[in-house]
Amino acid sequence: MNQKIARFLAETSPETPCLVVDLDVIGQAYDLLRRYLPIARVYYAVKANPAPQIVRMLEAKGASFDVASRPEIELCLAHGATADRLSFGNTIKKERDVAFAYAKGIRLFAFDSMAELEKLARSAPGSRVFCRILVDCDGAEWPLSRKFGCSPAMAVGLLRKAREHGLEPYGVSFHVGSQQTDLAQWDGAIGSAARMFSLLAEADINLRMVNIGGGFPAQYRGGVARIEEYAQAVTAALTHHFGNDLPDVIVEPGRSLVGDAGVIQSEVVLIADKGDGSGKRWVYLDVGKFNGLAETMDECIKYRIEAPGRSGPAGPVVLAGPTCDSADILYERTDYRLPLALEVGDKLEILSTGAYTASYASVGFNGFPPLRTFCI
Repeated sequence: MNQKIARFLAETSPETPCLVVDLDVIGQAYDLLRRYLPIARVYYAVKANPAPQIVRMLEAKGASFDVASRPEIELCLAHGATADRLSFGNTIKKERDVAFAYAKGIRLFAFDSMAELEKLARSAPGSRVFCRILVDCDGAEWPLSRKFGCSPAMAVGLLRKAREHGLEPYGVSFHVGSQQTDLAQWDGAIGSAARMFSLLAEADINLRMVNIGGGFPAQYRGGVARIEEYAQAVTAALTHHFGNDLPDVIVEPGRSLVGDAGVIQSEVVLIADKGDGSGKRWVYLDVGKFNGLAETMDECIKYRIEAPGRSGPAGPVVLAGPTCDSADILYERTDYRLPLALEVGDKLEILSTGAYTASYASVGFNGFPPLRTFCI
């Protein structure tokens, strides 16, 4: 447990559930990434945690921002970021939002289809565009395949069309999957991008940028490599496939910057024995899938959970949220154990929850409010 957050919780006793984020941890994570991957421009993925305090702090450090919607654009502009530091990285955009972004001065857009390219040609003329390609997401705990990206062969054709439509074919992007644990995945993806550079050069289209997306991890239950090892793998892959003629490089971290900075404090609402012979207690919390823990879907992201003040023997549990939806079960197959002395009203602390928690919370399903965030 982060001592700064522990002190805040002890001194303020906020109503649960709540998320507490240590801004210093985010700043340190940003500085480490810049130190170990200096060849890349950092575009923070705002969707990971759009708290204004985070945007403001990263803007002051010189970060750029990957935005996915008009509200995220407005958020970044309102807190000091200039349009030249924003990339509209969502490949699924309403044309009126493209026009809004262009009117605000944004000139960097992602796409992965002909229909999206035509929107950009009409509403963001002359802009720099990059095409997202499909890559393997093996090794990712939260894969990002199929919905985004197109085949590299199709992307080559689309980037040729981009020039014909008066846009600037600027580069290629990909995402190897969130919480990627296999460092070798970047080599294959960067290799695909490099081959596209060569094919398009034959048509006198000289791409200049590779956007390597996110994928760097937070510290959940499974072990992960250090950020410097990820940076070394990316740098080695870029050198292997591009030699000394390196393109501009963009990285879009979200989870790795803010994940470990946050702790959710939750209250135990109910402990029940189902009488089913499983030997597992059901522990119901005041936070669940619909008010902050969406990434427990299919038990993909496995958070570390602590029961402060409770020790002694532990037993297996099923963890579930508070709503009247049967899908609101956090962990049933994964082996979670909590102290046998745990009681209703006890607090649990869910660690490394700074990313994709508050930003996923529903507006008020079953009347439960969205997850409140405290940035300290």
